Amino acid sequence: MSTTMNLTAPTQTIESTHPTVVDFAHQHSGGVGSDIEQAVRLYYAVRDVIRYNPYRIDLTIAGIKASTTLLNKRGWCVSKAILLAACCRSIGISARLGFADVRNHLSTAKLREKMGTDIFYWHGYTEILLAGKWVKATPAFNIKLCERFRLLPLEFDGQNDSLYHSYDTEGHRHMEYVEYRGVYSDLPLNDIIQTYQEKYDATNEKSELNVENFDEDVELENQG
Repeated sequence: MSTTMNLTAPTQTIESTHPTVVDFAHQHSGGVGSDIEQAVRLYYAVRDVIRYNPYRIDLTIAGIKASTTLLNKRGWCVSKAILLAACCRSIGISARLGFADVRNHLSTAKLREKMGTDIFYWHGYTEILLAGKWVKATPAFNIKLCERFRLLPLEFDGQNDSLYHSYDTEGHRHMEYVEYRGVYSDLPLNDIIQTYQEKYDATNEKSELNVENFDEDVELENQG
């Protein structure tokens, strides 16, 4: 669980003082307005500027840290949550990481086959301290992906939790939260790796999925 550390301080992955993170945060927060207003701007920047791609997962500090996600302009739920936390911390807003196991009813066939399950363990989101309370923010799915996949895009107002919808735009099951794993001041990478090794048929950060195109597979699923 989260420790009592300063939740605006940098860590190995939540690089709130890294120059590229600082530049991105200041550019997209606008530098004016309340903490809520700035956090909302950062949420939408991370959600939409960084493309969601769960086929390219690197379970190393170097591969998952905020500056790497910015460099690659792509990420998955955990790396995008890390980036949002880093951006918030860089402008003095306390932020931490939250995790849950979710049943994803709308993942691609290739991803389900690779994982051997429709449960995504250690799904990541960001918790941000705004107006005296912790608010959940999930910046994973960018708007263009939502449009392709016929998902309801997650909005964030800085006052209410932004969590996955239970159903898509056509009434089909989307996400089901199975178990919450708590909140952390830094990435519990070893715990995540251990769970992946236990739960998934194959855990390989250099898997063949890394050469596939997630967006193309989404298109194929929708045409099927």
